[in-house]
Amino acid sequence: MPLRICFVTSETTPYAKTGGLADVSGALLKYLHAGGHDIRLFMPAYAAIDRDRFALEPVAGLQNLSVQIGYQRFEFSILTPRDAGTRNVVYFVDCPDAYHRPTLYTVDPDEHRRFLLLTHAAFIGCQQLQIAPQVMHLNDWHSAAGALLLRTVYARDPLFRQARTVLTVHNIGYQGIFGASLLTDLLPSGNAAMLDPQMLAAGQINLLGTGIAYADLITTVSPTYAREIQTPEYGMGLDRALRARSESVVGILNGVDYDDWDPRHDRYLPLQFGPESLERKATLKHQLLRRLQLDDSRPTALIGSVSRLTEQKGFDLLFEALPRLMSSREFSLVVLGSGEARYEAFLSRLQRLFPARVHFHAGYSDELAHWIEAASDIFLMPSHYEPCGLNQMYSLRYGTVPIVRRTGGLADSVRHFDPVGANDGTGVVFNDYDTSAVIWAIGYALDLFQNPTAWQRLIRNGMAQDFSWSQQVPRYVEAYERLLTI
Repeated sequence: MPLRICFVTSETTPYAKTGGLADVSGALLKYLHAGGHDIRLFMPAYAAIDRDRFALEPVAGLQNLSVQIGYQRFEFSILTPRDAGTRNVVYFVDCPDAYHRPTLYTVDPDEHRRFLLLTHAAFIGCQQLQIAPQVMHLNDWHSAAGALLLRTVYARDPLFRQARTVLTVHNIGYQGIFGASLLTDLLPSGNAAMLDPQMLAAGQINLLGTGIAYADLITTVSPTYAREIQTPEYGMGLDRALRARSESVVGILNGVDYDDWDPRHDRYLPLQFGPESLERKATLKHQLLRRLQLDDSRPTALIGSVSRLTEQKGFDLLFEALPRLMSSREFSLVVLGSGEARYEAFLSRLQRLFPARVHFHAGYSDELAHWIEAASDIFLMPSHYEPCGLNQMYSLRYGTVPIVRRTGGLADSVRHFDPVGANDGTGVVFNDYDTSAVIWAIGYALDLFQNPTAWQRLIRNGMAQDFSWSQQVPRYVEAYERLLTI
């Protein structure tokens, strides 16, 4: 039976993206809408969004609206794309005072208000359109307060009487913390009793923690991550709150949109390939090596990485590991990404030391990202923690063997390959977060690369995996339906 869903998110592909949240939001929108559900997505109308490209236009009845947040009154309107597939499905909260900033996210003192505005706008939009959502699906700290607002500010509106809240934690490292002196920004009544007393005693309000306390269901983006964030090691201060709600915490692995990520029809590649035409993958490898002016005269492995350059992604382990391996083993390395200056400087220095074997591209290129996935033999993801991760799943489809640490979604999507064991593995998995472990893992993958029979089996095992959203979205629908029967 079709469901009525109000989906509130800070970013969505193809409109605005900084990370995996946008991919998940866009995919859930696409597949839930295609499944016949009445989903309405609300997101900010950032300055970076190309209004002409997406033909954004005003929604009748949703112009010149306003909401008071603390001492500040925000005036806003709602826009929607003209395209028939997304018209009156995707709604943009247009408020230049809040969203016309150089970047999507800021460290400005009103950052919490920018996203409280988004959350209120979703409720107000539903009120104006007279849409009675059965599910309010909130995402990360940016809209987590919706779980509390439904029980306070909007509790008396019969439109929301049947609504249940789902909060998806995409990355618990970002929590939306602001000073307790700004309590009335969140609750106009100033009722501090509804908030975590320990946080208040510390002078803080935690929006993600508030959402965890009040959401009817909490989901995360992989089963392993759902367990990890309930521990002190990974919970980042919210493990106690999550353990208190453990029966309401569910992990649903993110899916992959194979319309965009499949070597059999990848629009960025001059040659498409599948399990029966892997010689084309080899051709793409030589083309990429030549394009990047790397040595392609020897049949050595090409290791690729596409990543934000942060401690979370495990780049600390590579400071010692990569120079040692580059000096002792034969392989080439291509890295695409940007982030902390120390990692960019390290990779630039490595490129200067090994100019014929290492290429570092600072920044992001969708085209180069697809080339790296397609042309590499091995994909490196040594993450400290990884809520889900997508590149390891892209890699499997492209016949590129992932090296991952056993954490979060990496543990749920990659099985370690043992050529003398079950022989059904799909990658190389290591456990400990230390330099020796990542050196072992890369060495193990390079040894497997020298065994053509094992390597071909490993590649084909990976390419046979199916992590499509068509497999994952029904799990969200099941979670919604269970929630509505409580």
